[in-house]
Amino acid sequence: MSLSVAGVMAGLSLGSGYAMAQNAELRGNVRVVIGSTSTGGDTYQNASIVVDRLTEHLGVNMKVDAVGASSAFRTLDRDSRGNTLMIFHDQSYLGYLYGVQGYDDIFEKYTIGPTIAINPGNAYLVPMDSPYQTLDDIIEAAGNGETIRVSIQPGGVSEIGYSALKNAIAIEHPGQEENLVAINTGSQSDKNQQLFDGQADVINGSVQANEQYTRLPESDQKAMRFIWLTARQDTIEQAPEEGLGQTTREQLLEYVEPNVNVTMGGDESFTFDKEFFFLYNKDMDQGIVDQIDEALAEIYEEGEIQQAQLDAFFIPDFKPSAEASEYLQEKMSRYEEIITNIN
Repeated sequence: MSLSVAGVMAGLSLGSGYAMAQNAELRGNVRVVIGSTSTGGDTYQNASIVVDRLTEHLGVNMKVDAVGASSAFRTLDRDSRGNTLMIFHDQSYLGYLYGVQGYDDIFEKYTIGPTIAINPGNAYLVPMDSPYQTLDDIIEAAGNGETIRVSIQPGGVSEIGYSALKNAIAIEHPGQEENLVAINTGSQSDKNQQLFDGQADVINGSVQANEQYTRLPESDQKAMRFIWLTARQDTIEQAPEEGLGQTTREQLLEYVEPNVNVTMGGDESFTFDKEFFFLYNKDMDQGIVDQIDEALAEIYEEGEIQQAQLDAFFIPDFKPSAEASEYLQEKMSRYEEIITNIN
């Protein structure tokens, strides 16, 4: 057992005793709602990997239900017994920072549960024949008065990289940041289509959804190439060496810092890891919080779940509830500065 996992297990032992004393634990059927309506997306895939193992470990019938963010929050609001849990990602607090209807401050309204995984694939892409070879080219072009159109889904993970890029242009070329223009759209297929049709110069995408298009010949209208991955270098370095598709980990590292730099001012560069975590009803018994923390600590200590996550191109990322809450609040504060600077 590693020192870090041993420390988590020791720290959780008291929580386990508390749960038993209160006789509060998951019972019967447990519905795990997610902030996505897609059963083919990364939120559902991440949740299923974890929930399947919790079901086996705890002997409780748990099922993932893809109901979408607004419905998931409303459902969670109504159930303090522990029969409804939620799994989502950074969108849950970014939506609040961007003022999206239906998003509240999760740190005030809910109890933050453990983190479970990172999707390292959040990316920005350009057409294969784009004149912009690097992200620096885009920053310079905007600084020189060129309009750069970026297709995003507003109000969350898709937009935060755009906001950081706009902020970097404002720092390096004051007054020219308005040359970076958001084209607000919906699904990944919609963003892709805008690139295919020449309506966008850059799109937000992902390694998982867009890698296939980077393998097309330049003559193909759908051919595109990565220009930036927002993940930290350390995160990509944990990915499988073979990477994804025909793009190796070494190739993916070309698109992250320090090879790609988006300044936040001074010596600080912007990075963003898309992280998945549990959320609980504020009034749910602490015993259930502790029970899930302890169960996941044991599951991650066994080590099999990590391989399942890596095979799906996710980075294992378990932090127990208290640590996760503190970490995510600090993360929210960091990105709030960027969003405030450009508004």
